Amino acid sequence: MKWVKGLLINLQFFTIIPLPFEIPMDHIHIKRAIQTFPILGALQGMAFSSLLWGMMEWTPFSDVAVSFLLWFATILITGGIHLDGWMDASDAYFSYRDKQKRLEIMKDPRTGAFGVLSIIKLLSFRFLFIYEVVQMLQPQTYLAIALIPFFSKTVMGGVLLSIPLAKKEGLGAFFQGAANISSLWTYIVYIVIVFLFIITMKMDTLLVAAILFIVSLAGFQFLKGKIIKWFGGITGDILGATVEGTEWLLWLTLWLLHYSVMG
Repeated sequence: MKWVKGLLINLQFFTIIPLPFEIPMDHIHIKRAIQTFPILGALQGMAFSSLLWGMMEWTPFSDVAVSFLLWFATILITGGIHLDGWMDASDAYFSYRDKQKRLEIMKDPRTGAFGVLSIIKLLSFRFLFIYEVVQMLQPQTYLAIALIPFFSKTVMGGVLLSIPLAKKEGLGAFFQGAANISSLWTYIVYIVIVFLFIITMKMDTLLVAAILFIVSLAGFQFLKGKIIKWFGGITGDILGATVEGTEWLLWLTLWLLHYSVMG
């Protein structure tokens, strides 16, 4: 039951889905929430894939309309919480100031020019990737799309569990206060289960999933080395930026795969 409540906490924090009841926000439930980050991502991914399949099979919409609605859904379902982190982290990073000043910039509720420009680039490229993926749609594309939020939320959890805090307050500190490094083993179990399921499919589907996983792992290793260097540790904004950056990278990878492995 605590596992279910942990997932519901994630739905409350990271999606626009309303919950008609309150959930205890104690350490054990937050710990379960952290352990279910990848499950939240899997649910989001399945929602995106189902939406795409439904529009392709049951509507007369053009590829542009399908792509726009899928693109919009990826923004709407989270309420923009991760995009806010992306903008704040971009403002801080592109200030080219020291770590402490960057943390102060992220606390500023105002959005600077770098934040605006970075989100325009992020969302513009994501639309390009989605549009061309829709145009070159393959049966294994649906599974690949479902894996993108799954891997991005796994990376977010890995960053939360393995990188120290930049400051002792905020959303990042709230979650890490209940975190346990052993939760990484839970993530490994999820990944193994996913790949055991994918093994039953065609070899090219397994290859696509493996490439997305390798890219996610490489992104995680890159972030582990750079977040402390750039910001001195993690914050809630950094975690949000991690999700958006990882998903951007995976959409880019899926787009390129449609020109090669899936072409």
